[in-house]
Amino acid sequence: MRVELLVIDPQTDFCDPDKGSLYVKGAENDMTRLAKLIESKGNKFKEIHVTLDCHNSVDVAHPCFWVDSKGANPNPFTIITADDVKNGKWIPVFPQYRERMVQYVKGLETGCRYPLCIWPPHCLIGSIGNTVYPPLYEALLKWESVRPWNVRYVSKGSNPFTEHYSAVTAEIPDPADASTQLNVDFINTLMKADIVAIAGEAGSHCLANTVTDIANNFGDDSAIGKLVLLEDATSPVTGFEQFQVDFVKVMTARGMKISNTVDFLA
Repeated sequence: MRVELLVIDPQTDFCDPDKGSLYVKGAENDMTRLAKLIESKGNKFKEIHVTLDCHNSVDVAHPCFWVDSKGANPNPFTIITADDVKNGKWIPVFPQYRERMVQYVKGLETGCRYPLCIWPPHCLIGSIGNTVYPPLYEALLKWESVRPWNVRYVSKGSNPFTEHYSAVTAEIPDPADASTQLNVDFINTLMKADIVAIAGEAGSHCLANTVTDIANNFGDDSAIGKLVLLEDATSPVTGFEQFQVDFVKVMTARGMKISNTVDFLA
C-alpha cells in the first residue's frame, strides 16, 4: 500500500497568529496536529509533498499592483471586476497591461474561477512569511533524517500576472510561463499512490483548488477515492467559510474520503 501525504501551503504567513500577514484562524493548531501525525506515523508515508505559495511583492492580487483615479491602492479584500478595470475604477500600475488585465479578470469571471480578490501581501519570496511553519518544518526534517529521500516541495505563484491558488495550474495559465501550466508530473506522481492524505491551508482556497484540479485531471473519477481529507488539519479563510463547506460537499460526492489526524492509518 503506497500512502502519500500532500500538505498545501503550510507557511508562516498563513499559520502564525502573530507574524502571519494572511493568518488563517486555527491554522497553527492544524499544523501542530499534522506534525504529531508525521512524528507518530511518518514511517507509513512513502512520500510527502509540500506546496509553497511564492509571491513577488508586485502581484496581480496585491494592493500595489492597482491604483484608482487618485493614485490610491485598493484595500485588502477588495474585489476587482472586469468592468472595474475596463471603466478605470482600478488601473494597473503598469498602464501598458490594462487591456491584458481586462481580459484576465474577464477570464476569471467567464471561467467560473474565484473573482480577483486583493489580498494582503503574503508569502513573499525570501521572507519569513514564506517559510514552512516551524513546528511542522521540524517534523518534516525528522521524517527526512531517517530516509534516503527528501520531502518534495512544489512552488507556485511567482508569476505576477496570474493568481495561482492551485498547485496544479494557475487560475489563468500564462502561455509564456511553463510554471503556470498544468503540472503533469505532479499529477502523475500522485496517481501512483494508493492513498493521498491531504492537509494544509486554506480549505476555502488553495487546498480546495488544488484538490479539485487533481481530481479533474486524474482522468478517472474512480481514482478520486484515493484522496483523503484530514479535516482537523485545514481551516478556511475567515469570511470564506462557505467555500470550504461547498468544496467538501462536492468532493465527497465525487468520492473523496474524510478522516482526521488521529484516526488516519489507525
